[in-house]
Amino acid sequence: MLNFARKYVKFTEKINYLIGRFAMYLIFVIMGILLWSSVSKTFFLPSLWTLEMAQFAMVAYYMLGGPYSLQMGSNVRMDLFYGDWSITKKALVDAFTIFFLLFYLGVLLYGGYQSTEYALRYGERSATAWRPFMSPIKIIMCAGIFLMILQAVAELFKDIATVRGVKL
Repeated sequence: MLNFARKYVKFTEKINYLIGRFAMYLIFVIMGILLWSSVSKTFFLPSLWTLEMAQFAMVAYYMLGGPYSLQMGSNVRMDLFYGDWSITKKALVDAFTIFFLLFYLGVLLYGGYQSTEYALRYGERSATAWRPFMSPIKIIMCAGIFLMILQAVAELFKDIATVRGVKL
């Protein structure tokens, strides 16, 4: 079991690291879209696509960057008591609370999958003037949620190993 956990953590963290590093640069895409929006509204006819495309890029940025953030320990915690605890106690509490995260992500993925399936089946489009298809962003959202579940399980394995005094 320990060997499986090591391989799983290594594989999951490599994938989430690469995707997270890619997602990090989406902020420049968002900046470019918003810059073009400002320029086009000032000097030309306003573009219909800029606001919604910036929103889609921001969704991709957050959803694909979330697992990377969890992996790097950059997520926000309530640090009232947590900061004073030992590493073992932190790992024990994290191993317990990760199940709440997994439940939440499972419900989110279930709903996201149904919404994505609907968007693909019926060719769902946004209700804006630009009317882009909704399925690409919904697929990205489901992929981000799935990657977050994989990373949460990896964090659970690392926490269990820490509590047991084993190095992963």
